[in-house]
Amino acid sequence: MDTSYESNPILDKLPNHLKQFIKPQKYIDYSAIDQAVWRYVMRKNVDYLSEVAHQSYLEGLQKTGISIDHIPNMYGMNRILKEIGWAAVAVDGFIPPAAFMEFQAYNVLVIASDIRQLEHIEYTPAPDIIHEGAGHAPIIANPEYAEYLRRFGEIGCKAISSAKDYAMYEAIRHLSIIKEAPGTPAKEIEEAEKRIEALQNDIGAPSEMSLIRNLHWWTVEYGLIGTPENPKIYGAGLLSSIGESAWCMTDQVKKLPYTIKAAYQSFDITKPQPQLYVTPDFAQLSLVLEEFANRMALRRGGLEGLQKLIDSQALGTVEFSTGLQVSGVFTDVISHESNPVYLQTTGKTALAYRERELVGHSTLEHADGFGSPVGRLKGINLTIEDMSPRDLRAYDIYEGEKVTLEFVGGIMVSGEIITGTRNLQGKIIIISFKNCTVTHGDRILFQPEWGVYDMAVGKEIVSAFSGPADVSSFDLVTHVPEETTIKVKKSPKREELELLYQQVRDFREGKNKTISRHKVFEQVQENHPEDWLLSVELYELARKNKDDDFGDEIVAHLEMVKQQRLEVGHLIDGGIALIDAEAQVV
Repeated sequence: MDTSYESNPILDKLPNHLKQFIKPQKYIDYSAIDQAVWRYVMRKNVDYLSEVAHQSYLEGLQKTGISIDHIPNMYGMNRILKEIGWAAVAVDGFIPPAAFMEFQAYNVLVIASDIRQLEHIEYTPAPDIIHEGAGHAPIIANPEYAEYLRRFGEIGCKAISSAKDYAMYEAIRHLSIIKEAPGTPAKEIEEAEKRIEALQNDIGAPSEMSLIRNLHWWTVEYGLIGTPENPKIYGAGLLSSIGESAWCMTDQVKKLPYTIKAAYQSFDITKPQPQLYVTPDFAQLSLVLEEFANRMALRRGGLEGLQKLIDSQALGTVEFSTGLQVSGVFTDVISHESNPVYLQTTGKTALAYRERELVGHSTLEHADGFGSPVGRLKGINLTIEDMSPRDLRAYDIYEGEKVTLEFVGGIMVSGEIITGTRNLQGKIIIISFKNCTVTHGDRILFQPEWGVYDMAVGKEIVSAFSGPADVSSFDLVTHVPEETTIKVKKSPKREELELLYQQVRDFREGKNKTISRHKVFEQVQENHPEDWLLSVELYELARKNKDDDFGDEIVAHLEMVKQQRLEVGHLIDGGIALIDAEAQVV
């Protein structure tokens, strides 16, 4: 795990399984071209978004210390973000959705510190510092939205995934990596896109994670606020895309009122969105989130929740009505009249109460799994958890007694009681047996030679969710994606172009006024005729210095670039129009 990053009190609270995703932001690695890309996007966005973004955006740029002219140093951002109770960390591209959301639950903004290529200046499917830093960060300065984001993370990281969700995550991550890597063959990108399409067509019934990810997409990433007739932008995907921020305001994009229905609307990260959802205010976001949470196994538990965990084939937790929590990989459930009457994990399992592991019930004690009945005893109206000490004695549920407990649904537990474990309210939550046999009909679920049998107590399963109850119970520092962002070695020609960009940047910032802008322009024309952004920056300097002849010469060259590269024509026109408008204001 790379810990070479600057921490602070908020980041200190992160568990190790989240810290494993953090990487240092190597600011020195940003080239002058990268800085020019940031500056172009920010100048265009701020100019346009001042008209169409929610007022929190421009206010947030000031509050979070994000500069238009410089890629943000997130550790500088952290000194400002701490004033609103947040922090930022750098990561490598997409991280697993559950981890992303859990970071939010700790008030930590995850920022993919790489920046898009100049060739993808309008939009990239890969998360980058423009999307995260210029999109997400400013809006969290709004307290209502910040609380929504935190709460979303808290609930979202408990959402249960399907076994196919992780395959989809890896496929999307792979596509984003190769699409941003210079020189990736078109065929390889096409194959990656087909892989995602095939997975989407074979995804089956949507999991909780896929549904809540939809809500995240249509709010945090692509949300509009106001009315369908007069919406404003607050979603980071729109705020960071100079193409889609304009496209989304046209009548070609359908505007729908934001409701729980958005959870069932899928999306395609590779294409502009055909519809967007408009919330009347940020408070509505929290109302819909709570409505969705009420449908999750987190709050419903029961047989359905257990089955979701079994289907996920991943580490999860169920909570009994006594508060006892069982964490492990659930592999089996026996049901009776649509209720679970026995549950089983396989492999390392831990027991906890209120997110704290119980002494003597770690994965060491339950290394091979855990099984327990759920529900009431047959023929007895009083549940074990509601029995007083006198009731327990009356039914021989007492230390040293040999007892046979028959549960509704046919689970039989026979053995000698060793002891009981109680919760803070005095309710018994575990009964331990020796010489114990557990059966369901002819099926043996536990036998004496396996050791001590710890039976969970609880009349029902009230909650089921992804991940462990106590994160310290399991070694979770093992899940960093193997595929990382591709760093291509720069060619001498690329290094030469970066040097020209740096010279222009140094001149504009007053670091070196001896640089000849005309000579730089000549080298661009001669050696880098396909480049357009540096010429736009030179045009800006020409206008500021009222050098109209030089400006006209640059525009003539850019017209030639437009003829050769039709796809960048609107970017050139947009840059020139912005510069001309600024010059008129001055």
